[in-house]
Amino acid sequence: MKRINLIEFEDFSWFPVWLRNCMTNNIVVMARWLGVTETLHHLILKVLSSHKIDKIVDLGSGSGGVLPDVIQQIRSLDDYEMVSLQLTDKYPNQQKAHDFNADHSNGIDYLTSSVDATDFTRIPAGLKTMVNCFHHMSPHQARTILESAKDNREPLLIYEMGGHHVMPFALWLLSLPVALPMIFCLALVIVPFVRPMTWQHWFFSYLIPLIPFFYAWDGHASIARIYDLNDLDQVLLGLECSSYTWEKGFAISSRGNKLGTYLLGLPES
Repeated sequence: MKRINLIEFEDFSWFPVWLRNCMTNNIVVMARWLGVTETLHHLILKVLSSHKIDKIVDLGSGSGGVLPDVIQQIRSLDDYEMVSLQLTDKYPNQQKAHDFNADHSNGIDYLTSSVDATDFTRIPAGLKTMVNCFHHMSPHQARTILESAKDNREPLLIYEMGGHHVMPFALWLLSLPVALPMIFCLALVIVPFVRPMTWQHWFFSYLIPLIPFFYAWDGHASIARIYDLNDLDQVLLGLECSSYTWEKGFAISSRGNKLGTYLLGLPES
């Protein structure tokens, strides 16, 4: 397996919640810039059109990601007006949960209690999605998630923004002196586009640059942690069966370019 299980600071329970939230808000801006919204819209609509599903349950939602944008696009289409989105996380963003739960008209709610993504028996029914968070799982956890989806016959869509360009670990190490400063500077450029803006996000980006520092390390570490298509083959060994199908490949952007990888698990109708 080419994946290397490096440390990301946001995975630790002691990591400050406000700092984790600021970092995930940066990721949302980057995903929108790259066109992840349109890419996910295409992947999810493919599932909804072939299976009678009216609820999406997102795992590892953080600050919400781009799925709220996706669900609004989908709900604007004929025959999909009643599709809803439920956001969940191991460390729920309580402020975002309050904001989403205050509006009952957009079909989105956020569970305020912690949700374990490895146990599908305790997760509400619906299309499970994991957007840019599967790489946080160890091989054992990843295997448990896929096995739980298959055993409970629950549809699962995993999407990673990276993974379409495999970087050998030696090259990853050599790129550190260049990549970390670049991502650090990128974090500073992103800040004015974050909504809503908080004083912590501004202060700890420009005056005491904690956010760019952790964002740079976690962002570059995530590249080495992503399961590429060959890694996914290893995790899926023994999980193939006639009653549950797996599909994986490169996700395609609206411009026709590769934009990440996906793994889709579906129970046979």
